Amino acid sequence: MYVTIQSFIEDYRNESATTQKLLDALTDDSLSQEVATGYRTLGHLAWHLVPSGGLLNPTGLSFEAPAERSEPPASAAAIAEAYRSTTRSLLEAVETQWTDDTLQESNTIFGQQWKNGLTLNLFLRHEIHHRGQLTILMRQVGLPITGVYGPTKEEWAAIGMEAPV
Repeated sequence: MYVTIQSFIEDYRNESATTQKLLDALTDDSLSQEVATGYRTLGHLAWHLVPSGGLLNPTGLSFEAPAERSEPPASAAAIAEAYRSTTRSLLEAVETQWTDDTLQESNTIFGQQWKNGLTLNLFLRHEIHHRGQLTILMRQVGLPITGVYGPTKEEWAAIGMEAPV
């Protein structure tokens, strides 16, 4: 759980920069890649990473975001730009609308009382979880993947090392 605004801002800036690199590598053709029939496509998953009100609505935090459950754009560049502008708006909202004390306030989310600091923590973990799914689909469609918490196989090779097995 976050207890300071600054700690969330630092974490979210770092994590969203990593997510942005992945989204910037998407192509329009890649957006139709499926995990399996009847599951999200790469485009739907990428669009799901763009912050929306969903989990944050009950907290009263107000920021510019695409409509909840809206259809993803057909353009990979549009998804990447929506993520870029929405994360910027979210960071600005947290910095200007909340204080460290606000993180201790509780709201009903999924029928439970969650402090805002917990909600921000779970919001970020949700993104990290889906970002992992995104990298698998990107790998399946042959897109380049940047390292998230360490180098990719290709990044190891680029520095003249063999990736650990």
